[in-house]
Amino acid sequence: MIRGAIVFLIVLAVVAVALAMAGEPGRASLTWLGWRLDTTAAAAVVLIGGLSLLAVATWRVVLWIAEAPRRASRAHAETRRRQAIEVMTRGFLAVAAGEGAEARRFAQKASDLTEDSPALARVLVAQAAEAAGDVAAAQAAYASMLSFPEMKLAGHRGLMLLAESQGDREAALKHAADAYSLAKTARWAWRMLFEGRLEAGEWGEALDLVESALSRKIVTPVVAERARAALLAASAASLEKSADGRLRDQAADYAVKAARLSPAFAPGAVLAGRLLADAGKIGRAEDLIENAWAAAPHPALWLGYRDLRTDETPRERAHRLQKLIDRNPGHRESRILAVEQALMAHDNPGLKAAVAALADEPPTARLCGLFARAAWAQGQADEARAWVARGAAAAQEPDWSDLDPEGRAFAYAQADWTRLVSSWAETGVLLHPRFERRERALTDLPELPSSYEASAPFVTAAESGAFHAPDDPGAYDDDLAGPPEQAQTPPPRGSRRRAGLRKDAG
Repeated sequence: MIRGAIVFLIVLAVVAVALAMAGEPGRASLTWLGWRLDTTAAAAVVLIGGLSLLAVATWRVVLWIAEAPRRASRAHAETRRRQAIEVMTRGFLAVAAGEGAEARRFAQKASDLTEDSPALARVLVAQAAEAAGDVAAAQAAYASMLSFPEMKLAGHRGLMLLAESQGDREAALKHAADAYSLAKTARWAWRMLFEGRLEAGEWGEALDLVESALSRKIVTPVVAERARAALLAASAASLEKSADGRLRDQAADYAVKAARLSPAFAPGAVLAGRLLADAGKIGRAEDLIENAWAAAPHPALWLGYRDLRTDETPRERAHRLQKLIDRNPGHRESRILAVEQALMAHDNPGLKAAVAALADEPPTARLCGLFARAAWAQGQADEARAWVARGAAAAQEPDWSDLDPEGRAFAYAQADWTRLVSSWAETGVLLHPRFERRERALTDLPELPSSYEASAPFVTAAESGAFHAPDDPGAYDDDLAGPPEQAQTPPPRGSRRRAGLRKDAG
């Protein structure tokens, strides 16, 4: 307004100056209520402009006075809004700090102040009640959110978490299902439903959830593929012991699909090989295990591969195991398998080379047992016992714990399969539940004879006269107690040896 008035005055001044300089100022006459006013045209223009400005200013003042109540109302609302924002900020900070009582005080104040953002106030009330430990109030607050379409998702999530914290799994799953039907990207709801299916052993329903999550882009294709493989393997494991032939065929089909989807998932390949072998499909079983070995070698794979055929000599079996080694020759498990292969074939030169290839590996209990067997096979009895003694205190290998002492690999309960599926799907890492529980697995260390062999090095040295052990353990005590020159001159070896022999003979 001020800018417009200034422009108007400038225009009037320009007009007045123009009229004054024109040489003909002109005349203006005004008659009103008996009064007469005569003036020049320039003065009349200035007078009219001034009166116009005065009228406009008067009108603006009248409008300002008339709008004063509305301005005051807006100012009051703005003040309340700023106060509400400040109160809610402090309330959420109190919730984050775990100060329940303080959070509830701010939540009550925010409810009184808030008019244009009641949703935030309701969330604050619910979270403040949770922080204060008032479960009933929190449930009531979250339940009230279900009446508002834009707040339903938050209400279901809050009620789901409360139900889960109270151990009401059924209610938590119900709220998760309702939320999953509302929002396509509710990952937390999908996870709750997925974990619920896994805990119940409902592998087929869990597979359907994985498919829907992939279509909604909740999980990546890689995660979905790993989840499908693990779930199919779990389904196969649950049907493997069935006496119904059709169910066993279905188990084999599930296991084969799992092995093809994720060859690095050893349980799927082992199950597939075992079930195919039972069905007489040895060739297919070998192909699947070889592919799995190429992706991620595991001791259960070569043991299962070894037992696929029972009508072969040890040398033939060792020759067949070379196929696995060739699929992943540089892997640690392949180098271990090379030692096993040489032991089967009684190939001493190959055994020495295979053991040398593992020289830089940290000595675990499994490796110590393997080295003990290799040393025993080469006639080194003392070295074999030394490796057994070292292996008694060595670390265990998690992969070896997957082998049950009864001879079955991955003989896991439903809860273990639940963990395997979840871990493999998300991280691609194979868990070892038996290792975590410290359950007994296959024996790492061989059982060697307790008596020393006549060919032991120290026995040979004693017989040859290179080593002497006195009959009397304190025989050297007197020598050491005498003069130094006597202590440094032990008795002749031959006499002591003969005395020992006579003593044994007597």
